[in-house]
Amino acid sequence: MSIFIDKDTTLLVQGITGRDGSFHAKQMMEYGTRVVGGVTPGKGGQTFEDSVPIFNTVSEAVEATGATATVIYVPPVFAADAIMEAAAAGVQLVVAITEGVPVLDMTKVYAFVKERGVRLIGPNCPGLITPGASKIGIIPGRICTPGPVGVVSRSGTLTYEIVYQLTRAGIGQSTCVGIGGDPINGTNFIDCLAAFEKDPDTKVVAMMGEIGGTDEQEAATFVKEQMTKPVVGFIAGQTAPPGRRMGHAGAIISGSAGTAAEKIEAFEAAGMGVAKRPIDFVDLVRARLS
Repeated sequence: MSIFIDKDTTLLVQGITGRDGSFHAKQMMEYGTRVVGGVTPGKGGQTFEDSVPIFNTVSEAVEATGATATVIYVPPVFAADAIMEAAAAGVQLVVAITEGVPVLDMTKVYAFVKERGVRLIGPNCPGLITPGASKIGIIPGRICTPGPVGVVSRSGTLTYEIVYQLTRAGIGQSTCVGIGGDPINGTNFIDCLAAFEKDPDTKVVAMMGEIGGTDEQEAATFVKEQMTKPVVGFIAGQTAPPGRRMGHAGAIISGSAGTAAEKIEAFEAAGMGVAKRPIDFVDLVRARLS
């Protein structure tokens, strides 16, 4: 099985006629994702790749296609409106790839989607993939293979690294989720851990965190108190200096909070396996699968 998406997921692409939207829409379609429509205001009535209808609004697209999910490739200034438009139209899953969405915008978006029971992944994330079934976003399908390991990460490129190492070692994945590294995002580690705990085909979870904030510490507490499945963790940014943002907007050590050492200590206290390097995931995961 999987979490959040499967072979039956039907997808809209908001911004399908733009540079990034068109490129990744083709990639998702080639992977087998059921892309049933695109949304670009002013271009309704046209088609993408001679097969995917384009609509002016998400509500029109949902009414015509019955889409259950949407992925957003629009500039940062329009991203918040695009997310809320999708949520208001009744889409169950919204994946926002856009980077640079203002934090103030996300404070409004977060409350809006939660009130409607909509699952938002991102913004500033690579999306997610259920290998062999469906992918939404920009995770390269060729590095993934079906299997028993659930993957969740704040970092897109680190997601690719871990998945590639696992696949090379013959260890497949159930679903890989990049939640994004912004200060406010729609889905956190605990949301994914809880979903993997309920998924009967996920046997081990690989979790990649980074410096900044307390999400990893809170996730470690959840693992200790709520999970029966083994979890292996890694913290990126172990040599980062305090007060300097590293990569993501949320990857910054403020005062004594958010350090790599603090997060690793929380992982160890929760009984999680802790990888010192990404390659260490292979042996740690394999040991927990045996």
